[in-house]
Amino acid sequence: MLNKVPEVTLYFWVVKIMATTVGETAADFLAEKLHIGLTGTTVIMSAILAVALTFQFGADRYVPRVYWLAVVLISIVGTLITDNLTDNFGVSLWTTTTIFTIAMGVAFGVWYASERTLSIHEIDTTKREAFYWSAILFTFALGTAAGDLISESLNLGYWKSALIFGACIGLVSIGRFFLNFNAVLCFWAAYVITRPLGASIGDFLSQKRADAGLGLGTTGTSAIFLVTILMLVTVMTLNARNTVELYAEDQT
Repeated sequence: MLNKVPEVTLYFWVVKIMATTVGETAADFLAEKLHIGLTGTTVIMSAILAVALTFQFGADRYVPRVYWLAVVLISIVGTLITDNLTDNFGVSLWTTTTIFTIAMGVAFGVWYASERTLSIHEIDTTKREAFYWSAILFTFALGTAAGDLISESLNLGYWKSALIFGACIGLVSIGRFFLNFNAVLCFWAAYVITRPLGASIGDFLSQKRADAGLGLGTTGTSAIFLVTILMLVTVMTLNARNTVELYAEDQT
């Protein structure tokens, strides 16, 4: 089995942020516009995610369209989990943030205890891949809870929240590239923060002008970002094929 996850490049982070934006807007679209409700949407999207992960685990290498489909779906499910706890069960954002912080810490702790690494450059066994996707689910759920907590507690509004979270990612980048902070720590910190960043961007674009948004709606915003993701994933698929072909030529 080859490494099952993509190289961390600019493409990676752009698509990741867009996937989190779709996670926010698509969840709202399905639950509210289609009147499925949070519970129904969660059940449906969890089932679809399970199918996508079946294909992801069944592959023997990184397949861009399969991988990023799973990321988009897990973004939606992670958002729905937090929204269900908050809206349907009345769990406070402080509590959900704490719960998912602990859950993510436990996931990383078990992963490291088993594999002695949290690196994403060697996701080449089924067990490591299970740890990887479990951690990603918790990062999306935590990012949703913490992002909503910060935005609502500070009453920042959508675009101000996006600027704050973007600045946080900038600080992580400075720590990594200029202060030589641990690469794995910086990666996962950025992975968590991109969730509220993408959600803030999605809310700003989709919400009504009366609510300080641009009024594109959840349908329009989701469509725009899904098409863009599809285009970028197509480019990454072509790049991946070229890489495989070059590798095969080197072997011969």
